[in-house]
Amino acid sequence: MIRAENIVKEFNGNLVLKGISAEFYPGKTNLIIGRSGAGKTVFLKTLVGLNQPTSGKIWYGNTDLFSLDKKALRKIRMEVGMLFQGSALFDSLTTEQNIRFPLDMFTNMTKKEKIDRVNYCLARVNLENANNKYPSELSGGMQKRVGIARAIVLEPKYLFCDEPNSGLDPKTSILIDELIKSITVENNITTIINTHDMNSVMEIGDNIVFLHNGLVEWNGNKSQVLGSNNELLQEFIFASPFLRRLRDAARKL
Repeated sequence: MIRAENIVKEFNGNLVLKGISAEFYPGKTNLIIGRSGAGKTVFLKTLVGLNQPTSGKIWYGNTDLFSLDKKALRKIRMEVGMLFQGSALFDSLTTEQNIRFPLDMFTNMTKKEKIDRVNYCLARVNLENANNKYPSELSGGMQKRVGIARAIVLEPKYLFCDEPNSGLDPKTSILIDELIKSITVENNITTIINTHDMNSVMEIGDNIVFLHNGLVEWNGNKSQVLGSNNELLQEFIFASPFLRRLRDAARKL
C-alpha cells in the first residue's frame, strides 16, 4: 500500500498541493482524477518520488519514502514500474531492447534470463514475436503495450500510469484498461493511474481520488460515483450531455 500523509507542495510561492491525504491499495486500480490544474500530475510525481514535498510524507508500506538514503531508495525504485503518457520508448531501440532496458540497468541476470523475461512480458501484453520491431513500426496501442511490458519487467510491487489512454481510440483504450486491471489483480500490484478518461473511471475505478484545487474533494469507487451528491464531482464526471443522460437513466432504474 502507498499512503500520502498531508502532502503540501509549493512552487515559487504557488501552493499546488494543499494538504493531500490518501491511501492506494494493492490489487486495486487506484485512480487520480480531476480537472486540468487540480494538481494531479504534481501529486503523481510526488508519489513516485520525483517531487520532494514541501511538507508531508509518502509511505510505501511502513517506509517513509523521503527519509531513505540513496541505497535504500534505489531498492524501492526497483519495485516501481512507470507507464508514461507518451509511452517514452527509445526510438533507436527495438521492442526487445526497450523492455530489457530496466533489466540491464538494475539486475545481474544473464542474457538468456533477460530474454526469457522479455518474452514473458511480451506474451502477457499480447505482442509475441514483436521483439525486433522499432517503435515507429508500432501503432499507438502497441506502443502503450510495450510500455506496459517494460513497466512490469522488474515484477514491480507498485505501478504508476500517467494518462495511459491518451491519444488512443475508445476500443484500444478499453483494451489497455483491461490489461492494466488484469495485471494489477494477478500480481497484487498497487497501481495508481492519473487519468481524464471517464470510461476508465466507470469501468476500473476500484479506488478513486478526486482532486480539486489542490485538495481531495471526494474519495470512493466506481459504484459510488453515480449516487454521489458531491456537485463538483458530478460536474466533472458528467460534463458531456451524453453522460448526463446515462446517469439520469441509471438513477431511474
